[in-house]
Amino acid sequence: MWNGKLKAFTLSFDDGVTQDERMINLLNKYGLRGTFNLNSALLGTNGEKRSVFGDFLYSQDRISPERVKKLYANHEVAGHTLMHQNLTQLDDAVIIYQVEQDRKLLSELCGYEVVGFAYPAGGINHNEHVASVIKEKTGIKYARTNRCTRSFDFDRENLHLFNPTVPVYDYDEIIDFANKFIQLKTETPKLFYILGHTFELDEGSNINWEKFEKFCELISNKEDIFYGTNKQILLDN
Repeated sequence: MWNGKLKAFTLSFDDGVTQDERMINLLNKYGLRGTFNLNSALLGTNGEKRSVFGDFLYSQDRISPERVKKLYANHEVAGHTLMHQNLTQLDDAVIIYQVEQDRKLLSELCGYEVVGFAYPAGGINHNEHVASVIKEKTGIKYARTNRCTRSFDFDRENLHLFNPTVPVYDYDEIIDFANKFIQLKTETPKLFYILGHTFELDEGSNINWEKFEKFCELISNKEDIFYGTNKQILLDN
């Protein structure tokens, strides 16, 4: 249970891009909490990436290191490797270095010990072996996958392969899940967990900033839902 509540909601956004600032302003406005997964070696760099939804280039400029502590102050910073590499393609020593060095650098920037992690790169970006290396050889206490369950059930016994509920990019889906979660009556703990990238809201395909604010307004301020960061929900309660 979370502060006596059986339902919890959280969000997780990857890469530490400048669009995170707009997201944080929205989350703060509606009393929501999120976790932001950063690549410490890429902070302060600029770039762009082609959208998978069409002929669209979105900005992938990263937050500067000196802004990290203040910007993410009301939320959680978690690791995402130094350089956004797919860990399933790396030797154990490189996995440990990419994850643990990123964690240590982010901890210095934030002023607290970073213990969360999200597997980087698309496609198959995690497996049992990588999870065991992270669990046994680094200071990471939980690691989020990109495999969505489409369920409010969750496995608290396997925190280094923790699966979210749905991705942020499908507005109709997240609204549908929000309504189901709000109406849900339960006698066991249930979690609604959204993952994605804040730059996805720039694309204007099925999701945009205006639509996402409508979602925030819908899911927020419910007396039976605990709103927390990934760490608060998975480790602190």
